[in-house]
Amino acid sequence: MSTTNNNDATKVVIPCRFSYFNGWEPQSINGSDPKYSVSAIIDKNDTETIAKIKAAIEIAKKEALAKWGGKIPANLKLPLRDGDIDRPENPEYANSYFINANSKQAPQIVDKQVQPILDQSEVYSGCYGRISVTFYGYNSNGNRGIAAGWGNCQFLKAGEPLGSRTTAAADFDAVDGEDDFLG
Repeated sequence: MSTTNNNDATKVVIPCRFSYFNGWEPQSINGSDPKYSVSAIIDKNDTETIAKIKAAIEIAKKEALAKWGGKIPANLKLPLRDGDIDRPENPEYANSYFINANSKQAPQIVDKQVQPILDQSEVYSGCYGRISVTFYGYNSNGNRGIAAGWGNCQFLKAGEPLGSRTTAAADFDAVDGEDDFLG
């Protein structure tokens, strides 16, 4: 279920699968300031969430008009992207939209009961959950668009790890005795 905070029409809670999850430590991309970030993969069949995201983006456009000289730029960059078009080489993005969200501040990462998760191995790229995102306009170095500011993260269930991450059980067989690995 996706909800929009009534106090802020540009904030949306997005059910998604986490990809490129950097919620525990900020990362620098191409020498930029380190940020916490996540790519939120959203099923195209979740039309309710997609509609709320599009509505929040439209409001963010109106709020950012002053940054853009009073009119919406023709080449405006938007955060909601089509996985079938922009990530065709990644099967986990098939039949999905995605949003890349980031923040300079660490997101709170909580479980189903909204209790803090302390074990960093529990939440990773491939898990399913919800993130809160606030959309806002930017005008930086000639680039204009709507960005997604990452608020918080709620873990709902584990998923197949994405990328090169594997489990120890997948990497190793059990060893009964000391000599099993020597020979």
